[in-house]
Amino acid sequence: MINFTCRKAARVSASVSALAALIVSNAVFAQDADSEADKNIIIVTATKRDANLQDVPFSINAQTADDIQKTGATTLEDLSRNVAGLTIQNLGPGQSQVSIRGVSAGQIVRDQPGVKEQVGVYLDESVISLSLFTPDLDLFDLNRVETLRGPQGTLFGSGSVGGTVRYITNQPKLGATEGSVEGNVNLVDGDDFGGHLKGAINVPIGEKAAFRAVGYYTQYGGFIDARREGGGVDQDVNDGERYGGRIALTVEPSDNFSITPRVVYQKISTDGFNRQEVFNLYANPFTTTRPAVTFNEREQHLLLREGFEDETLIADSTIKIGLGGVDVTSVSSYTDRDILVSRDASALTGSVSVDLGFPTAGVLLPSNLRDTTKVQSFTQELRLSSSGDGPFQWVLGGFYSNTDRDYAQRLPTPGYDAFTDARFGAGTSAAVANGFPLNSPYNADIVYDIEQKAIFGEASYAFGDKFTLTAGGRYYDFSEDRIFKSGGLFSNGDNQPASTKSDGFTPRLLASFKATDGITINAQASKGFRLGGVNDPLNIPLCSGGAGGVDALTFGNRPRYDDETLWNYELGVKTQSRGITFNAAAFYTDINNLQVTADAGSCSSRVVFNVPKAHTQGLEFELSASPADGFDFGISGSLLSAKFDSSVTSTAGAVIAGIRDGNRLPTVPKFQISANASYKFPVSSSAEAYIATSIQHVGNRITQPSDQEGNPRSFVSGLAFAGAPGTDATTLNLVLPSYQLVNLSAGVDFENGLSVIAYVNNLFDENALLSFDRERGGRARLGFTTNSPRTFGVTVRKTF
Repeated sequence: MINFTCRKAARVSASVSALAALIVSNAVFAQDADSEADKNIIIVTATKRDANLQDVPFSINAQTADDIQKTGATTLEDLSRNVAGLTIQNLGPGQSQVSIRGVSAGQIVRDQPGVKEQVGVYLDESVISLSLFTPDLDLFDLNRVETLRGPQGTLFGSGSVGGTVRYITNQPKLGATEGSVEGNVNLVDGDDFGGHLKGAINVPIGEKAAFRAVGYYTQYGGFIDARREGGGVDQDVNDGERYGGRIALTVEPSDNFSITPRVVYQKISTDGFNRQEVFNLYANPFTTTRPAVTFNEREQHLLLREGFEDETLIADSTIKIGLGGVDVTSVSSYTDRDILVSRDASALTGSVSVDLGFPTAGVLLPSNLRDTTKVQSFTQELRLSSSGDGPFQWVLGGFYSNTDRDYAQRLPTPGYDAFTDARFGAGTSAAVANGFPLNSPYNADIVYDIEQKAIFGEASYAFGDKFTLTAGGRYYDFSEDRIFKSGGLFSNGDNQPASTKSDGFTPRLLASFKATDGITINAQASKGFRLGGVNDPLNIPLCSGGAGGVDALTFGNRPRYDDETLWNYELGVKTQSRGITFNAAAFYTDINNLQVTADAGSCSSRVVFNVPKAHTQGLEFELSASPADGFDFGISGSLLSAKFDSSVTSTAGAVIAGIRDGNRLPTVPKFQISANASYKFPVSSSAEAYIATSIQHVGNRITQPSDQEGNPRSFVSGLAFAGAPGTDATTLNLVLPSYQLVNLSAGVDFENGLSVIAYVNNLFDENALLSFDRERGGRARLGFTTNSPRTFGVTVRKTF
């Protein structure tokens, strides 16, 4: 059974006591209030059945279609500003990382294909999450986006250790002809235009079927400028586009049977990344034989243009059968993704070339690091659930998935082999190629075959009208086979097969007490898991000091990492009365074998460590109210403490990568809060106008655990190049500062379905530092990812 020790109870009591005060005060208010049911009911499917959000016995948020339109959100990051406890680390379109309630292990980078996600992401019933590459789906024609906080390992399985995010689309409607179109134009940073054009239509096919189609195109305006060799500047290098659509058909021959096949396609491509640099091997204040450079905000240095592409195809089918007291649901899904990350690795390759003693001409060769990911995944879920309104409700199901993931790296550097052979002897480059292309000093192919099987179930019983008890669990069996092959001067020449497997059980227990018609108190104890995996070998030729150097000895010989598991203990309250909705929860999460990603210093590798113990605890709340006709406002926020409870040390006893008992977990702020308000008023007999504003505060954060120690930090390149002595230092504070974003909008809604909206996002042009970006441990390049600058826009929407 659940081992909720006295120690854990004591550690969560501080948060619970604060929540208890809120519960009592709201209970008094609600008892004095009119008990009439609130009309603002949101139906969600977080428990695999339809339910009022206020009746779901754990912490959940749902951003509806109205919320999406009112805020002008176009990405999950936009929506997250009004969802307590949800953190999005923006590394560019299609490259976001999601965390919930502070369960985070550091930034996952593009060359870590084996690392699993900590938040499960679903499109309706289909799993679409993929570690770093969380699909950046367009939000047009969505019904809502659900955020399920806390581990969802019972009903949603692996990858939901921190929680689950679900994009819920509008389904085809029988007997209805409807649609909408939307156009937008925006001006980013005063000089680059973006915009979008989107449309949706629903058409009935007789009385038993309906067809729904959605299409969209978005142009991203760029805001990063790139200095080039010779003194030129390329402006707005991170512009790009997103286009795609969804086609769904529902056939319902009877009230008890329906089938909905669907195809989803999307492609994202950008011409660069949202990285602003402070040091580059080729552009820094210390060079004397090359122009000395000090970067301005939103600037970087490139020898080659960069790019990102993500092409996604999803084909799924949902079948629902009613058998009289039992509902049967089958969800089959196939996903095919092709991802390309093309980076200017000239500074990385050049830094190694300096260490190898290459001449200046060899150091200045343009070098293009190309990461490609090809994923094919099939999933099948079959479940049975009770129907009807009786006190006993249940769901029972099975899940299967098989994923083939092929990851490849190439480092094409034309002319590099000639310098290699001149330095180390004729034939050296061919001898180390290991079958890979020439003039590419690093190459790797990593092939994964991942299989997962699970059975799950959950049952609830209502003891009268006041108290409901729910219990469930999931048993999973997982296996992963991997083949790693590398070649080139910077590689080990590996030919390494490896495998790992695991199984386990994740239970959940919930209790819900309806204190009054408008107040429900919930308690939960639940377990979640994240699958383990296999570490890639270190790039020993790049490690300072080689195999006997400090970095190789510290980060090497760590072939595997185990499953990450956690127990979540939670107490929450949900209240709704007289146009006011207030939901809050206090939680304590006990994490075992937290998978932490560490940068392996000069080796230009990353290694995943298991940290034996860690925890998160905190308080989250969301308040929405309509105190007067036409006036709405909302506040959401979270207060969080997330720390390591044990250290990871080397054989010499030194703490590795900042993983120290008492240090905070990376990427998430201790405190964040957002507020929004809108006022609507009539301007004619057929039109209403509104004005709206929102503000978001995000507290300070760190990118990697080591970034919280030794600040300000001095990075010494050790590279004597272009007149720089190599002893020069770039000093930075790696604690990312807090920031505030303010958005304004105003619009007019007409009775005929036409809406016109004008807005400005990031009103005060905040340059927020979102994560720290380092190349080869900081020897080759230092920078930060940053947000979009002030943006003006106009949107026109028509529904019919």
